[in-house]
Amino acid sequence: MPDLSRRRLLTGAGLAVGAGAAAVAGAGLVRQPEPARPDPAGVVVPFYGPHQAGIATPVQDRLHFAAFDLSTDSREEVVAMLKAWTAAAARMTAAQEIGGGATGTELAPPDDTGEAIGLPASRLTLTVGFGPSFFDKLKLPRPDLLKELPHFPADKLDPARSGGDLCVQACADDPQVAVHAVRNLVRIGFGTASIRWSQLGFGKTSSTTPDAQTPRNLMGFKDGTNNIAGTDGRKLDEHVWVGAEGPEWMRGGSYLVARRIRMHVETWDRSSLKEQEDVFGRTKREGAPYGGAREHDPVVLDKMPVDAHVRLANPAALSGVTILRRGYSFTDGSDGLGRLDAGLFFLAYQRDPEKGFIPIQRALAAKDALNEYIQHVGSGIFACPGGVRPGSFWGETLLA
Repeated sequence: MPDLSRRRLLTGAGLAVGAGAAAVAGAGLVRQPEPARPDPAGVVVPFYGPHQAGIATPVQDRLHFAAFDLSTDSREEVVAMLKAWTAAAARMTAAQEIGGGATGTELAPPDDTGEAIGLPASRLTLTVGFGPSFFDKLKLPRPDLLKELPHFPADKLDPARSGGDLCVQACADDPQVAVHAVRNLVRIGFGTASIRWSQLGFGKTSSTTPDAQTPRNLMGFKDGTNNIAGTDGRKLDEHVWVGAEGPEWMRGGSYLVARRIRMHVETWDRSSLKEQEDVFGRTKREGAPYGGAREHDPVVLDKMPVDAHVRLANPAALSGVTILRRGYSFTDGSDGLGRLDAGLFFLAYQRDPEKGFIPIQRALAAKDALNEYIQHVGSGIFACPGGVRPGSFWGETLLA
């Protein structure tokens, strides 16, 4: 992959960190980034388009997800921040430095923190969503489909790892590029928004590229075998992208459900191979569904235990309910008892949560054999607007 330098804006104006300054800086930073250098390795994902990148985009290897709380109820201050965020995102996804870059006057902080200088874009995508409380704080009409998720049996949600007025999903093949992106958006948003909770993820657990090898989760099983392909326009239109039924600003967007799922890996690791395979309804090495020989053989529901995970989550058992998955594994050290704090950070995109994640999770929560080994400990739901065009900003149609 070529090294794409993080070039500076032609102006020396820095990004604001305060709400008042953000209004001034944001107005000047909403512009197209400089043309990206030739990129034969395909490491630059276009920022502009009818849909936000990072949803149907081929899944990258690393994740930095952050949920934010607003520090203001001023629509003008939020607009200024989102303008500045959008301008910075357009540059970072093109492997360019923010504002005046990592150098500047000696008496002021640089506009870019600098840890991504000299690194390629690494397929960085930045995706923004608005939570239910975003609309309440800014007194905006909330989409009918954006509601707090119901409580599911066995949920043990930590409020400190749930909710948020808005979210940013940064995905890249280089963890430093993803962390750099979120870090700089946090700096830009200072005084207007602050991080409520965040999650680092690695080793993607689902793929939107059919010819790619299906990744494995921390339980050692292939995950997301029957995920929607990012090239399947018909299924994306049917199950993922909001259409004419949504408000104008949501058309071409999608509803995101994020769930932090703790895995009791110590208990799992002491379970027999047969029990593990019965829990999922697939073989561990090949990933073949029970009754099949290969991973992508058709799922025959009657060949699986009645409480097998694959059987309960299969669209055929749920009247065709389908979601697009972008999951990541996580390990966050250990707890006070010496157990790994590890699991799956589950990201699901859908056109309608009531016809996507909610019926799937109701079925799983009721009798999934996997529930003995996992627990949902964090949660959030967000409305991700449609894509951005040059000169516009995230949520412009909603806020302006």
